[in-house]
Formats: sequence, C-alpha cells, structure tokens
Amino acid sequence: MGSKIEARLPRGMRDILPDKMIRRLYVIRVIREVFEEFGFEPLQTPALELQETLQGKYGPDAEKLIYHAGHPRGKEKLSMRYDLSVPLCRVVAMNQNLLKPFKRYQIAPVWRADRPQRGRYREFYQCDADTVGSDSVLADAETLNVIYEVLRRLGFPRFITNLNNRKILTGIGQFCGVPDDLLGGIYRSIDKLDRIGLPGVQEELEAHQIPAQVVRRLLELLQISGDNQSILEELRRELKEFPAALAGIGELREILSYLQAVGIPAQHYAVKFAMVRGLEYYTGPIYETTIEEPPMPSITGGGRYDRLIGMFQPEALPATGTTIGIERIIDVMEELGMFPPEVGSTVSQVLVTLFDENSIAESLQLASQLRKAGINTELSHQASGLGNQIRYADRKGIRFVAILGPDEMAAGTVTIKSLAAQAQKTVARATAAEVVNTWE
Repeated sequence: MGSKIEARLPRGMRDILPDKMIRRLYVIRVIREVFEEFGFEPLQTPALELQETLQGKYGPDAEKLIYHAGHPRGKEKLSMRYDLSVPLCRVVAMNQNLLKPFKRYQIAPVWRADRPQRGRYREFYQCDADTVGSDSVLADAETLNVIYEVLRRLGFPRFITNLNNRKILTGIGQFCGVPDDLLGGIYRSIDKLDRIGLPGVQEELEAHQIPAQVVRRLLELLQISGDNQSILEELRRELKEFPAALAGIGELREILSYLQAVGIPAQHYAVKFAMVRGLEYYTGPIYETTIEEPPMPSITGGGRYDRLIGMFQPEALPATGTTIGIERIIDVMEELGMFPPEVGSTVSQVLVTLFDENSIAESLQLASQLRKAGINTELSHQASGLGNQIRYADRKGIRFVAILGPDEMAAGTVTIKSLAAQAQKTVARATAAEVVNTWE
C-alpha cells in the first residue's frame, strides 16, 4: 500500500455536513414554495455545457471565471455552467413549442473560479426564477414580488431591493457624450458610488481619462436624490433629450405602481440609477437586494435580458428573472440566529432506545409505529446503557427519547422523555405518537 493521501478540498469548495444541510434544505424549501405559488415550474439542466454555449454571453471579466472540463476521449469542448440563465436560453431555443410565457425555476449548483471570501464560493447554489416570452413589465414586478416574499418568509426585517434600468444607463452614456470605448469605465465608476462616494467616483473617472467636462456633468447628475418618484422626475428633466432613458424611466414608474398595488412596503425597494450590474446581457429593468444588518453585498440579483435567447435562435424572445443568493442568505441567517426552533441540527425527532438483545423486536415495532405516524425516528443499534443512549440523543439534538425497559414491555407502555423539558411521561404504547406530537 502506498503513502496515505491527505484529505483536503479544492480551494473555494465545501463539504456541507448534515446540521448545515438541514438548514440549507429549509431555505430551499421556502424558496421553492414561493416560486411555485407564483406559477414557476421546475427545470433541470446539465452541469456541463458546450463551451460555445457559455462563451460570449457574460462579458470578458466574467468569462475569465468559467471552469473548463474535458475527457481524454472526448471530442467536445465543455465548460461547467457559470449560471442558470444561459442554460435556460439554450433550453428555450431547443424547445420551440414551449407554451409562452414560460415560467421556470431552477435550484442547482454553478461554478466560478472566483476569489473565495465570506459568502462567495467557487461552487455554490443559485435559485433562479425566470419568465420567458413576456415583454410586459408586469413580469419584472412579479419577480420583485417573489424576492420580497422569499425574504419576508425567511424572516429578514431589513432589506432593500434597488431598481434601475439599462435604458437609463444608456441615456446617461449618451448624456455624457463620450465614445463607446469609454462607457465601460464610466459605468464601472458610477457603480461604486455607494462605496467610494462622489470624490472617489471623480477620481476613478479621471483615471479612465474621461474628459473634465463629462466628469462635471456626470457628478451633477449623480447628486440627484429624494424619494423614488422625485428621482425619476428629476432624471426625466435632465435626460429628456434621450429616448432610451425616457423609456427606462417610464418602465420603472410602471413597476413602482405595481409594487404599490400588491402592498409591498416602500422601505423595501428604491430607485438607484447608479447601479449597473456587471453582466452585459441585461437590456431593461435590473435589480439587486442588499441586507442592511449585518451589511452584506447583494443577496439577489436579476433583470430583463430580451436579446440573450436570440443568440441561440433566429428571433429574440423577451425574458426577465432573478437569482436568489442562497449562500449569503444562509450565512446571515446563521449569524443572526434566524432559523426557527424546529429547524434543528438533526432530522430525527425521536430516539427509540434498546434495553437488551431480547427487546430488539419490540423496539423495532415501536420505531415502525412512530414512523408510520409521520415522526422521524432513529433506533439505537446497541444496548450500550440507557444513560449513553440519552446522551447520544442530546448531543445530536434529538428532542425525545422513547424508553422500552422490562416494566414498559410488560405493561404495554412506553416512557417518553423530553430532553428539552427534562420531563417524562409513561403512556400506552398506542398513544406514543400523539404524545410526541402534542408535547408543549
């Protein structure tokens, strides 16, 4: 036998042990329930896509992060999926007869060769909901409603979804009057407004060799503030000569009216016209959500991408959607202790103890009885002493221990011990499940 291999993981990858996985599955369940309530249906796509499917869709910076894969006998050039939106577009192009609008959700891992840090990993799950085939901004407003409902049900009290429109950014570029090759620098700089402030934006713009008169006009524009309607009205006045910007402003106004109609509190959304979002395929409304406490980068992001599907077929199709960043959501929920008490560290609710080898049959029967009643039940495999079995249940987080000793077996009873309450009840075996389910 050769030397032992050191057990380790690739950088940016994780094992998710059962206690963490239970919490993850709770969050996924909540997200899935909301998606389905809004009529989104499940879709699965492969982890590997053809390189040509992914290349040229995200922009040069993002595409540096794509993992490539292959096999010595393979002839196709393959890549690990970078997100779930481009695979969706491929699916739509390959299935022309899908009923439109096509509303799908997908919850699956993606891979990016990013720099690992808090809330950012190289393998992580995305939870996407998208609507294909609707050019109405009702679809965008519905997506924002989904985001609000997910975060509300998960218990987040303070979050805000920032809204912008790529058409407004196009208008800002036209307003600046600079060549297209300078627009990237302008957009990257203004996107950092919240982090570096106006002086920092000015410094960055000058570093990108943006003309001084353009910097001055842009800084004046970035000082627009107020409530959502005031910001849009002021933008309309400043950008009135640019039709693209006016169209984007109109779309945001319409979305805001729909959010108000469904009763989403105004503190949970805001117009933020300096927000850019990095992916190049967005064409209309864009949105991302941040948590105010503790401060956390965007936990949801999305927008309208009406031209992306057209890269796979002769005609474009309108599409919009969001991805919900489950990794950051879980990190924050753990940090703030937001998981409900019933989301514990184990799936087992009851441990049925084993007194000795002669009691195996009766312990098996009790465990089966509890499972048939819908109670997750674990059975001790060794008669290692009652104290040891109770300590095992306590360390694992199992709430109840069902004890079958000689007295209980003779009387047809069972002793149910609540580890949390440090109390126990001896009851008829037929009522054991009812006692567990109703214990206060």
